[in-house]
Amino acid sequence: MLSFGRRLAALAVARPAAAAVTCGERTLTRSELDISSNRWARALFGMGVRQDDRVTIALPNSVEFYQITVALWKIGATPLPVSSRLPRKELNEIIQLSDTPLVIGVDPQWYPDRKVLPADFTPDGSLSSEPLPDAIASHWKVCTSGGSTGRPKLIVDARSTVFDETLGTFLHLPNEQAVCLPGPLYHNAAFSWSLIALLRGNHVITLPKFDAQSTLKLIDTHDVSWVGLVPTMMNRIWRLEPSVRDGYDISTLRTVFHSGAPCPAWLKEAWIGWLGPERIVEAYGGTEGQGVTRIDGVEWLQRKGSVGRAFPGCRMKICDESGQEVASGNRGEIFFLPDSGQGSTYRYIGAEPKAIEGGWETLGDVGCVDADGYLYVADRSKDLILCGGANIYPAEVEAAIESHPAVRSSIVIGLPDDDLGQRVHAIVDAPAGLNEGALRAHLAEQIVRYKIPRSFEFVSESLRDEAGKVRRSEFLRRRSECK
Repeated sequence: MLSFGRRLAALAVARPAAAAVTCGERTLTRSELDISSNRWARALFGMGVRQDDRVTIALPNSVEFYQITVALWKIGATPLPVSSRLPRKELNEIIQLSDTPLVIGVDPQWYPDRKVLPADFTPDGSLSSEPLPDAIASHWKVCTSGGSTGRPKLIVDARSTVFDETLGTFLHLPNEQAVCLPGPLYHNAAFSWSLIALLRGNHVITLPKFDAQSTLKLIDTHDVSWVGLVPTMMNRIWRLEPSVRDGYDISTLRTVFHSGAPCPAWLKEAWIGWLGPERIVEAYGGTEGQGVTRIDGVEWLQRKGSVGRAFPGCRMKICDESGQEVASGNRGEIFFLPDSGQGSTYRYIGAEPKAIEGGWETLGDVGCVDADGYLYVADRSKDLILCGGANIYPAEVEAAIESHPAVRSSIVIGLPDDDLGQRVHAIVDAPAGLNEGALRAHLAEQIVRYKIPRSFEFVSESLRDEAGKVRRSEFLRRRSECK
């Protein structure tokens, strides 16, 4: 068995001067990544990190993010990436769930009773850069998610840090080429795709923060052959002035792999027309990995709107409210079951899966399949808001709003948005009156910035019945019609 750490060390021996990671103006060669991650590993071990510990990484996109992740693998620990802008309240909840022995990237004064490394920490130069004893973590990553309860949960990936040559084939990832992941590394897709690409010997290129034109420049400059995007990024790139968009040579690009949110048909057609259908590949699935679908642009043109068929290794079916499978063409909830059985791909900390008899699980998304097994997603979920590729659960935002003393109740919905897919809109019941600025300031202390509503509507009437129920779809329908 070859561990992730030994795999990266072997790549460094084979081509020490080859670029491994680039973020902004900084590039680490394979040798530099291997040597620096050895020092980082010893520093983290010295901080008390041990086998299978979950270590919270609250850093922005950077080469240090990769150094620390690799270092954790080398001592058999598991990275738990979170947004560097996460409010303390939400971070506190994640730390409690994860029981992390170390938090990297926050002010040490936040947690006087816990070990913390600030964002600007660097390992002591006297630490050895020699290889460490081999180690394999039981779980290669842990990701965070909101949830229908309004509280975060952890998704523990069942895979260990044992390298498999087939890793990344689903993603159409190349070997020994340049790939670009311009999204935030705390997001599961950017984290997973970029680290898998690194393990396959690719030069992984990212940005400190996504920028449409800079992404095209990176593809041109580094002869990128594969790029991973969400539809919001695709939209922003497409909306560049044609003279700007077409001013970069992206002829080396072979695959645009997108996921994370439904892609509008017009945008998909635009990219297919720009780059050709063979280059555009879409996937649908969740961080939990119970099942995934995939479709390329050639198939999509024959079945517009589809996200593809279940990929080998999983089964998919559509069920009604009673859990009974419905006939093809009929809409229902989407269920997956991995061939390896329920619970074989992940486990939750802080939540329970939604499952039916036989171990079939759902993320709450609604859709239908055609006679050939191609899936069409009608709604990503009943209440879930997908804003720029990020999952936002209304209950979580409502809980933050309603923690303000002037708020009696609230409803959060996702309104259609040409750029983001959906934008978060809050209807706030504040009978005594409330200033929007004051509420925004309050929310900045409660939830991460991208979850804060982009628009507010203040009312002075109760939004829920006596049982606390609300017809969210009716509020959404009325405001969507008035858009």
